[in-house]
Amino acid sequence: MAFVVADAADSAGTPVDREIVAAAAQLYRDLHAHPELSGAEEHTAVRFAAALRGLGCQVTTGVGGHGVVGVLRNGAGPTVLIRAELDALPVAEETGLPYASTATGVTADGRTVPVMHACGHDLHLAAAVGAAAHLAQERDSWRGTLLTVGQPAEETLQGAAALLDDGLYDRFGRPDLLLAQHAAPLPAGMVAHGVGAMTAGCVTLDVTVPGRGGHAATPHLCVDPVLLAATIVLRLQALVARQASQDDPVALTVGTLRAGHHAAVIADEATLGVTIRSRHERTLDQVLDSVIRTIRAACAAGNSPREPTVRVVSRTPAYVGDPAMTSRVRAAHLGVFGTERVSWWPPSLAAEDFPLLAVGGIPSSYWMLGTVGPRQWRTVPGATAAEKLGNLPTNHSPAFAPHVELALPTGVAALVAAARTLLALD
Repeated sequence: MAFVVADAADSAGTPVDREIVAAAAQLYRDLHAHPELSGAEEHTAVRFAAALRGLGCQVTTGVGGHGVVGVLRNGAGPTVLIRAELDALPVAEETGLPYASTATGVTADGRTVPVMHACGHDLHLAAAVGAAAHLAQERDSWRGTLLTVGQPAEETLQGAAALLDDGLYDRFGRPDLLLAQHAAPLPAGMVAHGVGAMTAGCVTLDVTVPGRGGHAATPHLCVDPVLLAATIVLRLQALVARQASQDDPVALTVGTLRAGHHAAVIADEATLGVTIRSRHERTLDQVLDSVIRTIRAACAAGNSPREPTVRVVSRTPAYVGDPAMTSRVRAAHLGVFGTERVSWWPPSLAAEDFPLLAVGGIPSSYWMLGTVGPRQWRTVPGATAAEKLGNLPTNHSPAFAPHVELALPTGVAALVAAARTLLALD
């Protein structure tokens, strides 16, 4: 896979008004400096809604939580929905940017944590506003309806379902095309499309392991849930090692493990946060069943006083793009950016809840948006593109910092070109 690194001059060829990009960049910096956790995106939603209202969109807030829907009608014709995400992550930013986040937030279990846009959702929101601004400015070149959606709680894979449960399509119309893009550690100025399962299906679990608490000096009188939880963590990794194949990879991660409040006290219970990822629903089901059996068996063997609780917090399928629509949007991007700035993206075990919005087979297109600036790409260690990618800060890293001057105009132009595949006048 060959990558071509753009420079600042390349962005001038992107057919988007410079004032639109400048306004979008200002919004981006504001959003980046003031991130909010999943389900708590109140002020982010206010900023996003205000930007859409300023373009003449009819805006509705509070959809599926803090979701925002902006409607731009321009005569009879098809409806295109652009999805961007409102939420950020519990990560302490280490980018050194002048607009770096110093924000904190409170998690669902009451902990105060640092918050950062470490996955590019702020870039997605700014690009979506820029695309809406461009289409609002050039109404004489297209017909139909543009829905610009700020989705809450993507990082917890709960927001898309919440939008649908709140009547997204009943209230605003069923779209004829869904569009979304995602920041990725590719050279800024590029986009990349996928074939087949572009993202994985994912199940998120909340597990409670019961114990019997007491004094650390008398562990024989207790059932230590931390020991049980540690046993479960090791057994789950062994389980995946024996069930996953190279042709059907599975990623199982225990992302959180919490218990107790004092080193000299054995807790009454421990909790684990677990994700299971696969590109196939059948594999997800098989591994999920095995995970539940393993947890129950470990607790029974450890003399846990009660059955463990395993709760499915969220589930999303793999994203498999419609081949015809992918080809159509890719062709539009080739026309705008040229062959050197349009690449292919391999299958990944990253997960998205965007596939849930394609309920009933709505056609969709989803692509990756490069974020790595020219200087960073040149200086990062590696003799090949693959080696460089392996040494770059990834999404969810505290050092994740998109090169806004190149990535943002590319993101705006990519959305506009994709929307025009359906909205353009014949």
